[in-house]
Amino acid sequence: QVQLQESGPGLVKPSQTLSLTCTVSGDSITTSFYVWGWIRQPPGRGLEWVGVIAYDGSTYSNTSLKSRTSISRDTSKNQFSLQLSSVTPEDTAVYYCNADPSLLVVTSLFSTLDYWGKGTLVTVSS
Repeated sequence: QVQLQESGPGLVKPSQTLSLTCTVSGDSITTSFYVWGWIRQPPGRGLEWVGVIAYDGSTYSNTSLKSRTSISRDTSKNQFSLQLSSVTPEDTAVYYCNADPSLLVVTSLFSTLDYWGKGTLVTVSS
């Protein structure tokens, strides 16, 4: 059973960089064939794909956020991370890390995701 846990600051100031980490237990982020991803849900709005990192380290980001998004991993800690730069209040959302064998599922078919973290609220405010 894979478990995912998000961590990071709950409050970020405008223009700063949002940094979140997802700690994975129950499987290795390098040896499995899962795609490890980030999704967010702004208040009152639907889920939005942010970015993913595959078991081989390749990364993909939502084109609308690509210029501001960086996905990385620390294999020694079995963690993957999200950095979103130059944030604005529009980036306020609950951020979830997740995992699934399918890139299509991780980027759009969220209801069928194999694994979700509990989510963490990040508020962008001065």
